[in-house]
Amino acid sequence: MKSKRQITILTDVERITCIVQKGNADRIVQAAFKAGAQGATVNYAQGSGVREKLGVLGVAVEAEKEVIQIIVSSEQTNRIFDAMYLAGQLDTPGMGFMYVTRLEKAGTYIPREVLQRIEDQQA
Repeated sequence: MKSKRQITILTDVERITCIVQKGNADRIVQAAFKAGAQGATVNYAQGSGVREKLGVLGVAVEAEKEVIQIIVSSEQTNRIFDAMYLAGQLDTPGMGFMYVTRLEKAGTYIPREVLQRIEDQQA
């Protein structure tokens, strides 16, 4: 007998993306966790900008970056965004850039007991 599989679609979610200098992601991810984030993905990339062009003798310097992506519910976005921004010191020139993207839908495994609690709260 086949078990019935069900897709759980999340529609009230956003992706916070934060691009920072190499070595800064751990501090920012920890701040996001403390603010309520459940997980994070960190990728490595290379970028360039005004700051990198001002390297030794005005020669462009390759800049390694860390790209942090965190999926959060819309109600958590501002709290987690603010915590990440402050932890990354993004109010300092050249420290990084971050933005939020609204997701149309997302899917992941959610335990039945969590889904039941959500349904009970909505009732």
